[in-house]
Amino acid sequence: MSSPAELAAELGSLEDRFGADIGPILARAQQLELAAAAQGEEALRVRARLIQANMHRRGGDLALSARMCWAVNSWAAEHGHRSLLARSHQQLSAIYDNLGDTATGLEHAVLAVGFLDDDSPPRMRAVLLVKLADDLAMDGSVQAFRERYRQAERIALAAGDTEMLLVVLNNFAYADYVAGHAEQAWATMRRLRSATDQAGQRLTPDAVDTLARIQIALGRHTDAVLTAEANVQDHAFSGMDDADALAEYLLTLTVAHRHRGDVADAQRCLDECALLCRDRELAGIGVRVLQEQAELHAARGQFDLAFTTYKQFHEASQVLVSEQREAQARTRHAMFETAEARRDADRFREQALLDPLTGLGNRRFVDEHLPALLAAAPGVPVTVAMVDLDHFKLINDTWSHEVGDQVLVRIAGLLRAAAVPGFAARLGGEEFLVVLTGVGAAQAVRRVEDLRRAVAAHDWSPLTGDTPVTVSVGMTVADRVVTQPQALATADAALYAAKRGGRNRVEANLRTRLAPR
Repeated sequence: MSSPAELAAELGSLEDRFGADIGPILARAQQLELAAAAQGEEALRVRARLIQANMHRRGGDLALSARMCWAVNSWAAEHGHRSLLARSHQQLSAIYDNLGDTATGLEHAVLAVGFLDDDSPPRMRAVLLVKLADDLAMDGSVQAFRERYRQAERIALAAGDTEMLLVVLNNFAYADYVAGHAEQAWATMRRLRSATDQAGQRLTPDAVDTLARIQIALGRHTDAVLTAEANVQDHAFSGMDDADALAEYLLTLTVAHRHRGDVADAQRCLDECALLCRDRELAGIGVRVLQEQAELHAARGQFDLAFTTYKQFHEASQVLVSEQREAQARTRHAMFETAEARRDADRFREQALLDPLTGLGNRRFVDEHLPALLAAAPGVPVTVAMVDLDHFKLINDTWSHEVGDQVLVRIAGLLRAAAVPGFAARLGGEEFLVVLTGVGAAQAVRRVEDLRRAVAAHDWSPLTGDTPVTVSVGMTVADRVVTQPQALATADAALYAAKRGGRNRVEANLRTRLAPR
């Protein structure tokens, strides 16, 4: 019988594996679960369950995967197991992405990264950062996804993990391509090709398809045709029965031919792609085939046919969206059909109100709690203080974003200690909010000034050397009913005055505008 250490090592080898067969991993994870249970190793047993959940998701059973992930997440939350919290949120992120709920997927991805520790394995950190970057890319947050991909790239390089590096660069290039930044995608693709050559490997077929798409976007149509043709031929010679992938590659080749003016060759490729879609019931790609057919009709000057085909494309798109929504609704019902799943969903909602880096409330937390406090302002004064780190970009640029994150965590601790009674929250980036309740104006100003001094007097040298860390604060005290936007706007204007006045200072505006009656 394997020892707990051996079980843990094998589980680690199954986690974060790329391109592996679903069936064998699922079967082995089930065996490892039984072995861990026999030895009373509950954490290892739950890890094995999460691997099984991942395989079920990849196999298409989202409902079963979701129920298993929620159970793992619940166990990890009750036992304070940060690694399993991170991994379960990562899997839940993928499930919601598969359901088309990318907003919830992004929330889970943020939570997953927030549960990482300094001693988390490099590949795990890189995988979770890539998942977050992928979701940020779907959200259209270009600068944010680029920064996360760069962080993952640095981790993979430092760890000498070539396999991870290739995954990072491939996703990075594709994200920039989809975002419409072909030049940046091309630069990343060049790094990917260089890393692949150094490893003595070849680009994956999906990466080659991305390369062809980038070449099309850059107007390198002949190069794109050659790249896409080679990819289709390699797939044919490989003997793989992967019609989905081949249909994608044929569609890319069609577009490359059309852009180069080879309308006849483009039609030939599109006909082959359409036949595959009909034979294998590839509805999603089939809809895009209609869109490309309309483009080819237009390229031949057959504008009536182009218009008719485009109408067919639009109608097919509507049907596909409707079918996808029905499937998503069925899966969601299955996901939350038990009381346990509903309790876990409530727990996730609570976690979603926290900033994953600092553990403070986030903007959603503020939106849920501050209005009620302000509504009680005639009897209980409410201090609203906007806190912003001075020259935070200098810290990131000089000492790295990792050091910047550690500074934010320590700042959060100082704010949390100062916000009693009340709460502290992170609004985003280096901007925080401190809310005090039941404190008169004069005392509130003293409390906030004490906070500013505490930040400036803190020993930051282990993190930032001789670079000082200070904050500017703008505050107001609502002793009558005002709305949240009014209170925040008043504090924000005071913060701007503090910045303009030289930073590392508190500016108080105690004349908050009354809410309209």
